[in-house]
Amino acid sequence: MKFYIIIPTHNEEDTIGLTLESLINQTLKPEKIVVVNDNSSDKTEAIIRDFANKYDFVKLVNNNSSNLHLPGTKIINAFYKGYDNLDDTYDVICKFDADLIFPENYLKQLAFHFNTNKKIGMAAGFCYIKKNNEWILEGLTNKDHIRGALKAYRKACFIDIGKLKTSIGWDTVDELLAKFYNWEIKLDDALKVKHLKPTGASYNKASKHLQGEAMYKMRYGLSLAVLTGLKMAWNKKSTIYFLDFVVGYLKARFNNTEFLVNKDQGKFIRQLRWKGIKDKIL
Repeated sequence: MKFYIIIPTHNEEDTIGLTLESLINQTLKPEKIVVVNDNSSDKTEAIIRDFANKYDFVKLVNNNSSNLHLPGTKIINAFYKGYDNLDDTYDVICKFDADLIFPENYLKQLAFHFNTNKKIGMAAGFCYIKKNNEWILEGLTNKDHIRGALKAYRKACFIDIGKLKTSIGWDTVDELLAKFYNWEIKLDDALKVKHLKPTGASYNKASKHLQGEAMYKMRYGLSLAVLTGLKMAWNKKSTIYFLDFVVGYLKARFNNTEFLVNKDQGKFIRQLRWKGIKDKIL
């Protein structure tokens, strides 16, 4: 299978070289790797350029975006900057973060899953972080959800879901839409990816508001959004997080913010989420 990989980067001089080394040394070589240097002020560009000069399937693309932290928007805009530099002859398109070390059989195993089951639309392994000199599972999300750091899409699935949404919540709505179009999600717990910069536990207020806004955009409805916000706040042990989450949802509702999904997709998402809640209770 032909794997095209896009890696958005911003000030990743400490890690991008390790990420690229792990991808170059795959037993199944990626067909193309595009690394988007998104307004870095460190040595990120120079490191990427060295790899691009050495390997003809690695390409550097520079992007001059804002220095503002725009959750969801900034990274997906950078992704599309890379995507625009690729042709459409790929079998699998990947959006990877610039702080990961992949096991050498990672792409080969993903190809095995995609080839074995033609209904698999997305596939990935799991992120592990280093703690007390041991690599442990990074438990930020459920084990049935692919982290935004390591997304891999079969081409037909990627097209069906309308590619990636330029919004916070993009890495949730992609899976929900994949299921809407009858694609399956595959996670392989044998594929352990080292995450060198663990996701921060704290977000600024704008980010918390955007989390609530994302639930509105996915047409969760108020009741389902509140339950989701409560769960996320419980995991973070933060009452303020919940309040900011609800404010974000209500602001989006009051402002008639544009939805990420249509009515039929929204209905499917709500039914799927409520079913998940009932299954856990029962």
